[in-house]
Amino acid sequence: SKMLNDTLLTEFLILGFSSLQKLQLLLFFIFLVMYTCTLVGNICIITIACLDPQLQTPMYFFLGNLSFLDICYTTTNVPQMLVHLVSEEKSITYTGCIVQLYFFISFVGTECVLLAAMAYDRFVAICHPLKYATIMRKVLCLQLVGACWASGFLNSIVHTYMTFRLPFCGSNQLNYFFCDIPPLLLLSCGDTFLNEIILLVVGVFIGWVPFVCIVLSYVYIISTILKVRSSERRLKAFSTCTSHLTIVLLFYGSAIFNYVRPISTYSMEKDRLISVLYSIVTPMLNPLIYTLRNKDMKVALKKIFLMKLYSK
Repeated sequence: SKMLNDTLLTEFLILGFSSLQKLQLLLFFIFLVMYTCTLVGNICIITIACLDPQLQTPMYFFLGNLSFLDICYTTTNVPQMLVHLVSEEKSITYTGCIVQLYFFISFVGTECVLLAAMAYDRFVAICHPLKYATIMRKVLCLQLVGACWASGFLNSIVHTYMTFRLPFCGSNQLNYFFCDIPPLLLLSCGDTFLNEIILLVVGVFIGWVPFVCIVLSYVYIISTILKVRSSERRLKAFSTCTSHLTIVLLFYGSAIFNYVRPISTYSMEKDRLISVLYSIVTPMLNPLIYTLRNKDMKVALKKIFLMKLYSK
């Protein structure tokens, strides 16, 4: 009968925010506005980075990729969550759950490594400015971005396979707002020990190693900036880094907390808030942080806006 139960599970019931029954409509509008801001803001950044010749630099090439990633990974779960907030039907098929988990983990993993590539770009720009053009050539930038995407997708193959080889017998109620590793492991009736070990081990490579690289880059960056005599140049160097650092802290803080710890410490109520932070709030803040703190971006925005006005 155990085998029968395993094969009979054709869908998962996404409980989402069903405990907040009276707030469903309000949450729908809040998340809809946030998702719209994410799409508009990130599409703007990609467009500006492509249209403005002065922004055809490695920094904006990486930023364009970051914006594209943010659009991708919010789109894997937010539209479905919005539908679940206003409809009676709150389920996802077994196959749909596999696809959603695979792409979400791919994009999150890719972003972990991409943020490290962006830190390396800032490190070369500030610590080795004279060699910057020769080191950060187009070929290297393409290779770095390719490696980020490849590692994200390979990382996800491991986790998706390991998660869905587990038996799901009994309840199919997922106390979360999308298919993610922790709630699925909690729902499984199989032994999740190996999954937890793999989460921690792979988490070291895809999460902690890039994070340590970012920290080391910033140790060198800050020590180099502090040696600069001109306060104006020092301020300019700091301002190009603070945007990236803010996003790193927001993203890594929540993502590492969510995946790299024992399953026994999970509380779905608290963890839902954490996952809202890195899967909805951070992608919305990225464009704001980068455009508000970045002089070149503001200039490019004005230029494109004025061109549009004059063309009318």
